[in-house]
Order: sequence, then C-alpha cells, then structure tokens
Amino acid sequence: MSALATTPSYDPSLAAPRAPTMIATTREKAAKTAKAFETQFVSQMYQHMFDGIETDGLFGGGTGEKMFRSVLIDEYAKMTTSRPGGSGFGIAPEIEKMLLKHQEVQ
Repeated sequence: MSALATTPSYDPSLAAPRAPTMIATTREKAAKTAKAFETQFVSQMYQHMFDGIETDGLFGGGTGEKMFRSVLIDEYAKMTTSRPGGSGFGIAPEIEKMLLKHQEVQ
C-alpha cells in the first residue's frame, strides 16, 4: 500500500486535474482562430487604407515610420477587434460558426 493511500488528507479525486472535453477545447480553439483571423483581416484593411496617406514635416516620414507603421497598424487592428463588450468587428462569430460546421461540432 502506498503512503498516499494511507494519508488521511489525501483525496484521489484531486490528484490530477481532468482534461477539458474535446468539444470545449475545439470550441475554444475555433474562437481563438476566428478572433485571430478577424484581427488579421482588419489589419490588412487598415494597411490598404494607410498606404494612401503620406507623411511629411518635422515629425513624419523617414525610415523609422516606414519600419514601424505595420506594427502600429497591427495594434490598431487589435484594438478595433477587442472592443469592450467583446463585440469586436463582427466577423469572428461567423468564422467560428463556419469552423465548427466544417469540423461537425454542434
């Protein structure tokens, strides 16, 4: 008999955490993937929008702006898709439904 079995405070149900069900894991992955797709889509949309904007003057332009403009646009997209209330841009829920439908998860 093991020492753990004879210890009065040992509870076998607490020994190992249970793995989440496959459906819950699949839904979480689908939601995360849909949100990432939505963010990438908005980022690409903003990229095309910002391509037409030229900057000049004392604080605009230069190689620094060329290097970091895409990072700024990605952050704008993240902020747009993660608005308070979880509403996002509106594409993620439909993408999630399509992903789950293609995986045949109800």
